[in-house]
Amino acid sequence: MHRIGLSLAAAVVVGVGGSHAQELSTTIPFEMAGEVLNFADTDALGLEVAEGTETITIFAPEEGGQQFAHGVVLLPFKDKLYAQWQSSAKDEDGPDTTVRYAVSEDGTTWSEPMSLTEEWDEGYKSSGGLWSDGETLVAYFNVWPADATPRGGHVEYVTSTDGETWTEPQPVLMADGSPLMGIFEQDPRALESGRIINFAHFQPGLIATPIYTDDPLGVSGWTKGAFNNLPTSNSEISRELEPSSFVRSDDRLVAIFRDQGNSFYKIASLSDDEGETWSDPVLTNMPDSRTKQSAGNLPDGTVYSVGNPHPNKARMPLAVVLSADGYMFDRAFLLRAASDMQPLRFEGQYKRPSYSYPKSIVWGDHLYVSYATNKEDVELTRVPLASLEAPAE
Repeated sequence: MHRIGLSLAAAVVVGVGGSHAQELSTTIPFEMAGEVLNFADTDALGLEVAEGTETITIFAPEEGGQQFAHGVVLLPFKDKLYAQWQSSAKDEDGPDTTVRYAVSEDGTTWSEPMSLTEEWDEGYKSSGGLWSDGETLVAYFNVWPADATPRGGHVEYVTSTDGETWTEPQPVLMADGSPLMGIFEQDPRALESGRIINFAHFQPGLIATPIYTDDPLGVSGWTKGAFNNLPTSNSEISRELEPSSFVRSDDRLVAIFRDQGNSFYKIASLSDDEGETWSDPVLTNMPDSRTKQSAGNLPDGTVYSVGNPHPNKARMPLAVVLSADGYMFDRAFLLRAASDMQPLRFEGQYKRPSYSYPKSIVWGDHLYVSYATNKEDVELTRVPLASLEAPAE
């Protein structure tokens, strides 16, 4: 079995500032146990499928129809499950890109896709995620002007109280009332206090930055957290990209990032003040295929991370790794093996065999993981929470 090879000691990036900030910055937020993943098994990483795991297709492409899909996210609202994604006829981020959604009462049978946006002749709009305060559903979408230099954008939203009728688009606002001039990440998280934390990739370019708000709807009051990006040779895009987050057993927040620096391991940062300040990011020993991923906490506090956990660009297989406390990830299950993947049926720009950009949500007694297979099938895999429980010692 091939062990995870990155030395934790070598991964430390020493922080600056006061003693407390330095203490956080010199702490590796979590570790991946070395015998969990077998990289020699490129099909399944040596992992088993948890009992009761199911894969469900939300939307499948057809000849003459929409053949590209990406950025699939899920959110429960008023006893139904909503899925959102970006869609186009053929190419990723093509000028015909729109944001679509579908609805299910049971997570297995889905409505026909409906449109949240129309084609935009000044650029395109992509999936920005979903949020709710329980009474109102918020759909975010990221707006990418074609003339933005360097490439970047801003975020807008629409709301609905019934999941059918939507308001006109409005800009998401910062605490000072200005528009949020960044690309919104699809993993907002509510803390016990009610505060919502997230990240956005701010202009100029795409610079990953933590943000937080005390607005229950998550459409205003956003404030940037204090965060030092790692050095990079590309001033237009940060090394840290597309983060997700979880809460460790000591109540500290942990953000995990894709590393655009091609280490093929996750970058992580800590916050112990509900997202207002963050430790300097450090490289961890958790492998990652340099892609979007999703993390969170199960109802019993167990920490999970969903993605393609191996050190190369292949976005397969798809797996969930688990930790009892958020310090040591020492268990994992297979969600989709490489051999389980249906063939790529239609050609398009940036399409390739993959389980791409997973996002996750707990609904009822299952963990739901959404993703685009081959960037054309909108799918989810759900696992009973009971099957993810640690075995009794």
